[in-house]
Amino acid sequence: MKKIVRFGVIGLGLMGREFASAVARWCHLLDSSAQPQIVGVCDQSVAGFEWFRRNFPGIKVFTSDYKDLLANPQIDAIYCAVPHNLHEKMYIDIIRSGKHLLGEKPFGIDQKANTAILAAISENPEVVVRCSSEFPFFPGCRRLLSWLSDQEFGQILEVKAGFCHSSDLDLTKPINWKRQIAYNGEYGCMGDLGMHALHVPLRMGWVPETVYALLSKHVDLRPDGKGGSVACETWDNATLACRVKGEDGHAFPMILEMKRMAPGMTNSWYLEVSGLKGAARFSTDDPQAFHYLESNGQEQAWCRIGVGSKPQFPTITGSIFEFGFSDAILQMWATFIEDIVVGGRSDVFDCVTPEETRLSHALLTAALMSNKSGRAEVVCT
Repeated sequence: MKKIVRFGVIGLGLMGREFASAVARWCHLLDSSAQPQIVGVCDQSVAGFEWFRRNFPGIKVFTSDYKDLLANPQIDAIYCAVPHNLHEKMYIDIIRSGKHLLGEKPFGIDQKANTAILAAISENPEVVVRCSSEFPFFPGCRRLLSWLSDQEFGQILEVKAGFCHSSDLDLTKPINWKRQIAYNGEYGCMGDLGMHALHVPLRMGWVPETVYALLSKHVDLRPDGKGGSVACETWDNATLACRVKGEDGHAFPMILEMKRMAPGMTNSWYLEVSGLKGAARFSTDDPQAFHYLESNGQEQAWCRIGVGSKPQFPTITGSIFEFGFSDAILQMWATFIEDIVVGGRSDVFDCVTPEETRLSHALLTAALMSNKSGRAEVVCT
């Protein structure tokens, strides 16, 4: 019989429901070491309880005080999906309670908050802590990761990565907390989107030495949902030009995009790597495909392979079928639970680690400095 990992969920919005949906689909996985079970949920709005009551009758605790979940001995782990200004206190409280944690990016509203969270992790080494980022679990990205592992690219010439969507092009969309500095922080779009763009690069050891940032805010006012308007304070779009030194000592540029106002994009994550021996790219805009460059040294042609459903953790879905966002969520959660139960596996691409969130904060802090100074800034890691 599989081990049961009992969860509490703090924050019952979109991603809280996505986790619950993944729990309901757990039978889809063929070789997971454990089975998650949601025991308790927490949200300041009781309206969020109804969906969970209706779909998960086994949930025992409904509360507006997250500390009720931390004090419950029947809960082993927490998924916490709350605004950035709440990360520091909540994450530290969760870690100190001895509960394992999957938290949302950016893992602290700023670098100071992230440092405090990592200090709590260091003091509680028995607790497994990871950050959410699901896009690298697409099979197309897994193929690209395999190419990197096999050194198919040779000397790296350039890396491009990003996460872009277009929902904020709708100027009638009422403002939410992500557009307000008090809740989202000074990073703006970089705080919410940056970890997605950085997950694979940081895992590959591509830590920027310098960054030149172009940050833009295109909309000053948004509807408040009550007939008036309020200030839209945070950065809408960010383009970061980074200098990275590869393992071979050669430096190469890495271009990162984090955009909420990207015409033509729905919710697109992408990664492109170019090297002396070859190039490849993957984008969720074409989620079934792995694109690679075929070359004879003088002429090149991009080729497209349909990769099908070949995820990290095998599922009941045949490999000829398509893979989607909810499948990536399921794979991310299987990975986190594997970390809890067996301490992780060397053959598995892991979720974002606390150290990687530290590196991301170093970069985003330097990006804010660069945008203000108008020059490239050193990334102090």
